[in-house]
Amino acid sequence: QVQLVESGGGLVEPGGSLRLSCKASGRTFNNYPMGWFRQAPGKEREFVAAITWTGTSTFYRDSVKGRFTISRDNAKKTVWLEMNSLKPEDTAVYYCAYDPEGDYYSVSAWEYWGQGTQVTVSS
Repeated sequence: QVQLVESGGGLVEPGGSLRLSCKASGRTFNNYPMGWFRQAPGKEREFVAAITWTGTSTFYRDSVKGRFTISRDNAKKTVWLEMNSLKPEDTAVYYCAYDPEGDYYSVSAWEYWGQGTQVTVSS
């Protein structure tokens, strides 16, 4: 089993920044990709970003490219999502995910999920 705990969410004004963290515990962390998804009220959960276990490859949805950065530290069993130039449409609950099989962009591909952290972008 793997447990994932997100933190770092909050209320921020448009144009502001937040840094989300996801701490993993349990079985071996190093060998699997990690991802971030988000779910806005009334909408389906959607892919935000993913990173391979070596950290050498990253993937982003188009709407966050150039604004969000995913990174990880396997020794700390932690993955981060640095979010800059935030927009109201980024408002959602953000979820950390681990151990995908198949398409990174698909919710159903990921086996483990955190409980989520709320990000609200509003003036």
